[in-house]
Amino acid sequence: MTHSLVCAETVSRVSSVLNRNTRQFGKKHLFDQNEETCWNSDQGPSQWVTLEFPQLVRVSQLQIQFQGGFSSHRGCLEGSQGSQALHKIVDFFPEDNNSLQTFPIPVAEVDRLKLTFEDATDFFGRVVIYHLRVLGKKV
Repeated sequence: MTHSLVCAETVSRVSSVLNRNTRQFGKKHLFDQNEETCWNSDQGPSQWVTLEFPQLVRVSQLQIQFQGGFSSHRGCLEGSQGSQALHKIVDFFPEDNNSLQTFPIPVAEVDRLKLTFEDATDFFGRVVIYHLRVLGKKV
């Protein structure tokens, strides 16, 4: 059975926050399950989210809900274990809409993930995410 791998001990980082307003648009809103909050990046050529888990995990699925008009045409998921360099796990191709999108992930045992959102649908390169779920099992 898969469940959310993000817990209180998971360390997250993001590429940017719109106008540096972390209170209103910060990374904490990616995981708060609140329909009214979101992470809103600032502008740029690509945006990213990193996650460092407290133990090794087996990722099986990503679920992402973008704001339509602020999505990306292509995403890349990278991962690693310990101090190893990140390696590509899979590319994924979101749709530009408001629905919760699910992306299956090939078997990947990692303790660090990086999601990179490239080729934003917004002219300025901003990305808005209401929900980010990383599903799988603890190893």
